[in-house]
Amino acid sequence: MEGWDPTTKSTLTRIPLLSVKAGPRDGAAWTQRLKEEYKALIAYTSMNKANDNDWFRISAANPEGTRWTGKCWYIHNLLKYEFDLQFDIPVTYPATAPELELPQLDGKTQKMYRGGKICLTVHFKPLWAKNCPRFGIAHALCLGLAPWLAAEIPILVDSGMIKHKDDASSSIES
Repeated sequence: MEGWDPTTKSTLTRIPLLSVKAGPRDGAAWTQRLKEEYKALIAYTSMNKANDNDWFRISAANPEGTRWTGKCWYIHNLLKYEFDLQFDIPVTYPATAPELELPQLDGKTQKMYRGGKICLTVHFKPLWAKNCPRFGIAHALCLGLAPWLAAEIPILVDSGMIKHKDDASSSIES
């Protein structure tokens, strides 16, 4: 955690670490892991709301908890930019981090690949590997998606690659 800003450090230390090392193929152990994942996500969401930093909504899209969908958003120049978020839990989870996807941004930045999956290879994957199995979905959002949005969305907006929904609708009406 050296070199991290104090806010990130504080946030990360308050997200519960997970203890069950189980993936989708591990039956009852996976159910226990999912319970830990939900507890960590609830803690992270509650912390964000308490700090007026609410920026995502996700839920399992199937009963097995292997497919997740939702929304994430980023505020830039006082405008809210909202995106669909989706990911699958890999069969080798938790050894392998989930690949977070923002399909609406596919092809708009070089820090993205294969159908809208955000690039987390250089900075996040080694961190995930070092902290396996203690990191989970909440940690992937906090240390993967949040910094990616903060780095990429302002550039995409300023370059005109993405437009605010109000700008897009007003240009259609004209």
